[in-house]
Amino acid sequence: MFDNKSILITGGTGSFGRKCVKMLLEQYKPKKIVVFSRDELKQFEMSQEFSQPCMRYFIGDVRDEKRLEQAMYGIDYVIHAAALKQVPAAEYNPTECIKTNINGAENVINAALANDVKKVIALSTDKAANPINLYGATKLVSDKLFVAANNIKGPRQCIFSVVRYGNVLGSRGSVIPFYKKLIEQGEKELPVTDENMTRFFITLDQGINFVFKNFERMKGGEIFVPKIPSMYIKDLAKAMAPDMPIKIIGIRPGEKLHEIMCPADDSHLTLEFDDHYVITPAILFMSNPKYDLNAIGETGVPVEKGFEYNSGNNKEWLTRQQFLDMCEGN
Repeated sequence: MFDNKSILITGGTGSFGRKCVKMLLEQYKPKKIVVFSRDELKQFEMSQEFSQPCMRYFIGDVRDEKRLEQAMYGIDYVIHAAALKQVPAAEYNPTECIKTNINGAENVINAALANDVKKVIALSTDKAANPINLYGATKLVSDKLFVAANNIKGPRQCIFSVVRYGNVLGSRGSVIPFYKKLIEQGEKELPVTDENMTRFFITLDQGINFVFKNFERMKGGEIFVPKIPSMYIKDLAKAMAPDMPIKIIGIRPGEKLHEIMCPADDSHLTLEFDDHYVITPAILFMSNPKYDLNAIGETGVPVEKGFEYNSGNNKEWLTRQQFLDMCEGN
């Protein structure tokens, strides 16, 4: 898929970008990989680890459409991972979040169209489904922009899709490093917001491989959602520190009891495949693709009316040992 191709990753110095570059170099023979981000220190550090001839490092911000256009010249595939992701920071700095997550998404689309990029996948989040905080709301708008971009491409080859998944094990924003820090500091108890709270969990490797696979599957306009396991946060805490008591502190502002990735209101648009779901576009495209048969021949079937894929009604659950094994493998 990516052999002798040029790939650009926005937000390429983040945890996703670094691992994505590593896996691209291990699994394929790309012609060029462009790491696009605004952090010169992280780019310098990353260039010490990845200095292969195919590597390029572009300092730039997704808020700058002209710079994106320059960076995408000659690019075949784009992975849009850049975003402001911290929920409290978004609430306190709403305009900044909008500039990056919404205006930045539009700039990525325009730059991709200007360069007739072949395929673009934007990374989304469970928080974009029935959003209750600004971060989720901006990502919902971003998702809508990337889906609708397939209607404005005209004769260009470029197609756009979205990948949505839940918590990445061990990422900077997850509860796992927070709990580790508390345990190392010798705290006497671990805070849990609600004893019934659940979350989806996926490893970084699984998330990246899912993105790679969807470049093969996509027809344009899909929101891809992987089937991944859930876990009670109280069980996660007990797995990390079996002898530490738990303190229930209450749900924080902007926080949900369960994560949602396929809302019930979209059930009439949702298809189930063997290892993932696809939320098809609510709008009609001129090309009118058939989504129940994807580009690699996999077949999907409509879900039941009212179906909702959330971490509380999941069919697959992590045991404490399985969680520890996933953490160790990650």
